[in-house]
Amino acid sequence: MRIAIVEDNVVLANGIAHQLRDQGHAVNVLHDGQDALTFLTQDSADLVILDINLPSLDGISVLRSLRASGDMVPIILLTARGDLQDRVNGLDAGADDYLIKPFEMEELDARIRALIRRKPMSEGDSISFGTLDFDRTGRRLSVGGTELSLPRRELSVFECLFERQNQIVSKTQIADHLYGIGADIEERVVEIYISRLRKKLSPHGIEIKTARGLGYLMGLTK
Repeated sequence: MRIAIVEDNVVLANGIAHQLRDQGHAVNVLHDGQDALTFLTQDSADLVILDINLPSLDGISVLRSLRASGDMVPIILLTARGDLQDRVNGLDAGADDYLIKPFEMEELDARIRALIRRKPMSEGDSISFGTLDFDRTGRRLSVGGTELSLPRRELSVFECLFERQNQIVSKTQIADHLYGIGADIEERVVEIYISRLRKKLSPHGIEIKTARGLGYLMGLTK
């Protein structure tokens, strides 16, 4: 899952990001409201964790702008404000949930899981790819009804390639999906994940080709 964290408290934002990345999510961290709105308008996210008090543009304004444009991405608001009216304003603006700081990561994790379960299944949430079936909402990969268990990072690499079937995906794009845009990750790390994933998918008629100097391309074995 690709999650955007919009929080101007750098320590808190990085702490949340570390926890979510450790669970296998791709995370982008932004600290400015206007930058966040620009990013979310141009790039996709499966879920947004959004602080209310932000420089340039407050979180409620970011939220209203996204909803006005028809973007219904699930959004959890974070704020130190605990009064009833702030909670009402946030929910009326289109937030899916509301979490008051300080909070425990276990609670944030639970709320994220609840939003994932609440998300309505739409056509295309479960897609067949050769002999594989991929449940995009539940992040489950199966073959003939039997789950193909992949470590979180490898599953994230699969998701990145799956979203761009038969297209060349650069190492930078994969690293961005895994760790967030601009993360300082050695290319060798991506190569290791690709190698492991290739070995696991090959017996099921899926191949990951290397386009030297360009990246990787996933498709069905001919």
